[in-house]
Amino acid sequence: MKESTQVLLGLGLGLAGGIAIAATHNPSLLSAADAIAPVGTLWVNAIRMTVIPLVVSLVITGVASASDVKAVGRLGGRTLAVFISMLAVATLIMIPLAIALFAWLRHLIPVRPSLPPGAAEAAQSLTSDAPSVGFASWLTSLIPTNPVNAAANGAMLPLILFTLLFAIAIGKCPTVARTTLLGFFSAVTEAMLVLVRWVVRLAPIGIFGLMLPLGAHGGVGLAGAVGFYVIAYSAASVLFILLLYPALAVVTRVSVRVFARAALPAQLIAFSSSSSIASLPALVEGAEQGLKLPKEVTGFVLPLAVSMFKFAGPVAWPIGSLFVAWFYGVELHTPQYLTIAFAAIFLGFAAPGVPRGAFLMLAPLFLAIGLPLEGIGILIAVDAIPDLFATVTNATGDLAATALVARFSSSTHGLAVPTAIAAGREVKSS
Repeated sequence: MKESTQVLLGLGLGLAGGIAIAATHNPSLLSAADAIAPVGTLWVNAIRMTVIPLVVSLVITGVASASDVKAVGRLGGRTLAVFISMLAVATLIMIPLAIALFAWLRHLIPVRPSLPPGAAEAAQSLTSDAPSVGFASWLTSLIPTNPVNAAANGAMLPLILFTLLFAIAIGKCPTVARTTLLGFFSAVTEAMLVLVRWVVRLAPIGIFGLMLPLGAHGGVGLAGAVGFYVIAYSAASVLFILLLYPALAVVTRVSVRVFARAALPAQLIAFSSSSSIASLPALVEGAEQGLKLPKEVTGFVLPLAVSMFKFAGPVAWPIGSLFVAWFYGVELHTPQYLTIAFAAIFLGFAAPGVPRGAFLMLAPLFLAIGLPLEGIGILIAVDAIPDLFATVTNATGDLAATALVARFSSSTHGLAVPTAIAAGREVKSS
């Protein structure tokens, strides 16, 4: 049985069993459901256990190795600039949209589903214990005076910023020191990925342990809230796919029809396989045959894009964070929204290549903004349908990014102007 099917089975059994218990109003059954809750908590703790060593090692190996990008000239720098620019623009659009969306949810479902005893109070304590700070105080707190203390206290954003600076410093070290340090952190990454795979395999059991008590206390209201999240996530993914077509037409002069025809085969493969990497051959064919992009661009950009560029991140991270915040009754403010924006733009590059790997990167974000990590389990449980749309968003973003890199490279590096772009210019001028 496929891993995603097992996760769905755990979700279905936990949610259906919990709703059935809620319908009986039997105190003994409710107590039995609450007795299952530690199973879900243990699984969430196992996720949390892997977060700091995995994130630190991934960021260091990814950033320090990026110094090799210089070997391929300016093309590597422009590719990274296009990736970050696309993510930044998408995040600027998505965060206000997500805030408005969940403000509407408060009117649509004025009473949140009930939570197991202590869950709401624990979630609130994550933010209520911390003093309220202004933007200036939040900004100065980003540089930790003691990185080890930041890691011990779960101050993930300062820790990640220190790690980024440390990784850049490693990249500037002499060859012997850089090789030694990269070898060490690469080994840590490999070991942690083995541990993460073990944790991910236990997802069906952990999700069942999370959803059964939630369903028992939330009843049908929980199903409605989950349904809203699934629809909101999927619809926002479709919206961003549709926005790419006219945006690309304006910047690269590739017509909407030409880009849509070139992207369609890869989109179909991405939707059916739920894998951006599986869509790579179709992306290459669409870029080279459909858009007539130079092979020296597609051969570099597309493999890099499918492995590290997650255009669905600006959709997934804000919507997931705001849903968990609404679900647990945690109020988010400007500093938290800025942290979500930073994570949506930069942390997706460090997501490990394992099933549900992107959700592991939510752990440092949730710790930074005061959300309970149990919310990650809920998002994993209901991810099957949104993941299909997110994968199509990623594949479409990969092709769009390649076209943008080709457009900017053609004007600065003497590469041949892609036929599709040139044709667009001629049509425009006529």
